[in-house]
Amino acid sequence: MLQLSHSLRSKEELVPKEDAYEVCRQITAEYSKTFYLGTLLMTPAKRRAIWAIYVWCRRTDELVDGPQAALTTLDTLDRWEKQLHSIFQGHPVEDTDVALVDTLKQFPLDIQPFKDMIEGQRMDLDKVRYSTFEELELYCYRVAGTVGLMSTTVMGIDANQTTAPWRRYGPLPNPTEEAVALGIANQLTNILRDVGEDARRGRIYLPLADLALFDYTEDDLMNGVIDDRWRSFMQFEIQRARKFYQQAEKGISQLSPDARWPVWAAQVLYSKILDVIEQNDYDVFNKRAFVPMLQKLTFLPTTLVRSRIL
Repeated sequence: MLQLSHSLRSKEELVPKEDAYEVCRQITAEYSKTFYLGTLLMTPAKRRAIWAIYVWCRRTDELVDGPQAALTTLDTLDRWEKQLHSIFQGHPVEDTDVALVDTLKQFPLDIQPFKDMIEGQRMDLDKVRYSTFEELELYCYRVAGTVGLMSTTVMGIDANQTTAPWRRYGPLPNPTEEAVALGIANQLTNILRDVGEDARRGRIYLPLADLALFDYTEDDLMNGVIDDRWRSFMQFEIQRARKFYQQAEKGISQLSPDARWPVWAAQVLYSKILDVIEQNDYDVFNKRAFVPMLQKLTFLPTTLVRSRIL
């Protein structure tokens, strides 16, 4: 369903924008339940825009990580980038593009983060190991930090922070680094949660230099060895992810007031996956870490309070 189409369709053949947004809503709700829950706390215009962005990002990821990924080549990604330019020029090619074109009319999104994400997928085509964290961080920026940049544009900045006499002529806050940090934190969480699944596909996203620090080998990982070396390594990586979450927190207070609660909620809910990994004794080979829906709901009042006082 999410594979790149080879056929062009006229505008008359594409669905109306309301139907396009509904398709985006359904895809978001099906494939990212935690993220979708956060979007429901947004204003209608912002949540619809985020759904449109999410679906484009998901389709991009599916090209190299989906059921038909074996058919994807560099030429495929070149055509996908060409389609992206068409969308930014106001010419949708497929149904879900209609929603993104409408989103671009409402929010001043920059094309560069979208192009950077495609670069991340190019990395995934031929790179199955990362020697250092610096290499992995670049990948995390491209496939997830970019989402933070896209989303911040939709969320908006609180202009009232510059209305005090001593700040009136200062620039608007610019939580760009914090937005990228949140995307990287989320991607590191994904990587730590999906170690076993990635290993079964022959991929190791964990920095090999970090594994070596704890005398844990690629063979150990491929065999799913859980011992003190592995636990110490995972504690190290989880702490790194939490530092990125902490960095991201500094930017939430700079967002528009109506965007702070959903961002706080999304951050807290996603970071709780790290807690579950710890509770599972770092067994990410046989157990998929997730936060049950009822437990997610219990965090919403706390995140509401944070959004109003921090």
